[in-house]
Amino acid sequence: MRLLLALLVLAAAPPWARAESHWCYQRQVKPSNYTCLGPDQWGDSCQEDRQSPINIATAKTKLDPNLGPFSFSGYDKKQKWVVQNNGHSVMVLLGDEASIAGGGLTTRYRAKQLHLHWSQVLDQGSEHSFDGDRFAMEMHIVHEKEKGTSGNVNESPNSEDEIAVLAFMVEAGPTNVNFQPLVQALSAIPTPDTNTTLKDSVSLFDLIPKEEKLKHYFRYLGSLTTPGCDQKVVWTVFQEPIQLQENQILQFSQELFYDKERKVEMTDNVRPVQPRGQRQVFRSRAPGRLLPVPLPALLAPVLTYLGAGFLL
Repeated sequence: MRLLLALLVLAAAPPWARAESHWCYQRQVKPSNYTCLGPDQWGDSCQEDRQSPINIATAKTKLDPNLGPFSFSGYDKKQKWVVQNNGHSVMVLLGDEASIAGGGLTTRYRAKQLHLHWSQVLDQGSEHSFDGDRFAMEMHIVHEKEKGTSGNVNESPNSEDEIAVLAFMVEAGPTNVNFQPLVQALSAIPTPDTNTTLKDSVSLFDLIPKEEKLKHYFRYLGSLTTPGCDQKVVWTVFQEPIQLQENQILQFSQELFYDKERKVEMTDNVRPVQPRGQRQVFRSRAPGRLLPVPLPALLAPVLTYLGAGFLL
C-alpha cells in the first residue's frame, strides 16, 4: 500500500519536481530513455516571461546613446586556466582576475567563468540569433556584480542585473591559434565531472575579437539559459563574431560526451529561442554593420550628381 501511495504522489507531481537536478538538452532525451527533462520541461523560473536566449530582430532594436565602450580590466592577463566538462558544456574557471565596467552597466562586474554552446551543424550552434540566423557556436563570459560598488545600499541580491554575460557568436573561418590550447584540452575531459589545466597560458583578449570591434553590440534583460533560468542577467550580445577553423569547431562535438559511457556526443547543447515579449532590445551607439544600406540606394545620389555634371 505504501508503495502504491508513493507512486501515485510521484505521478501527480509536475515533471520538474520529479527530477529537477537531471535536466538535459533535447538531443539527450531519447538516448536517456526519457529519464532526463528536455527544455520544454525545465522548471524553476524557466517557464517565466523574461527568458533567454532570444532572436534579435535588428530592425526592431532601439539606439541607446548610453551604450558606449567597455572598460576591460585583467582581460590581458595570460593564465593556465582550469577547464572542466560539467556534463552540459566545457567550462573555463576564470578566478577573480578580470572584470568589466562601462558599456552602459551600472557598476563593475567580475569574470567568473566562460563556457560555450555548439552544434555539428555550422548554423545551428548558437543560442541567440540575428534576424533568425544562427552561428556555429556561442561563447558566454559570465560576470557577477561586485558587491558594494553600485552605490545603492538597498539593492537586492536578486536584482535583474545581478549577472552580466558577454555573448560572442562563433563562425567558421581560418585557424584560430589563440583558441588552440582550449581545443587541445578537450581530449583530456571527455566525460562529465572531469577537468584539466591548459598547457599554454591564454588571456581573455586572446579569445575574443579585437577591442576596437567590441563597440557594436546589443543589450537586453533576460535570464540564464540553463535551469533554474534565473531572470537576473543583463545580456550583451556582440555583433562581431569570433572565427575558428571548421575542424576546431567540430572537435567540441567529437571529443566531449554527455555521459560517462561515451554513448552520447556532447553537441546541440543549445536552449531553443524564447519569446521576446514586450522587452526592448537596445543597440550601442556604434551600430557597425547593422542594417546595411542597399547598393541601389547608395548609387542613386552618385548617379544623380554625375548626370547633373554632364548637363552643365
